[in-house]
Amino acid sequence: MAEKKFPKDFVWGSATASYQVEGSPLADGAGPSIWHRFSHTPGTTHDGETGDVACDHYNRYKEDIKLMKSLGLKGYRFSISWSRIFPNGKGKINEKGVDFYNKVIDELLKEDITPFVTIYHWDLPAALQDIGGWTNRDIACWFGDYADYLFQ
Repeated sequence: MAEKKFPKDFVWGSATASYQVEGSPLADGAGPSIWHRFSHTPGTTHDGETGDVACDHYNRYKEDIKLMKSLGLKGYRFSISWSRIFPNGKGKINEKGVDFYNKVIDELLKEDITPFVTIYHWDLPAALQDIGGWTNRDIACWFGDYADYLFQ
């Protein structure tokens, strides 16, 4: 059998989702997401587990990124929590949430790890779910505003 090799430009990395690793889902002005609400509903998770602490990436991102570096990872795909940026899903921006993701990106770049950002990983702000969520036609504009803000 011939030896197979990855292309030279292949990026070895890791991936996470905000609610699964960050913890502190309501810290610094963030709003609840549908996952936060779901996991806090009695009977929905094993032993009442929630993402309140998770891997505590919100507080330990520097340590986590150093671990990524030590493993030789060149990329990190992570998601941004919409409700950490827009606590109500739209309207007022939570600057502390923006600062968190900027610090994560800066730290990744400092360690020569390419950030790959997912802007939505199934964690809709609960406030938007309360007014119809993805069945509300206005969500296209709300998501557009969120995406536009992130890309700016």
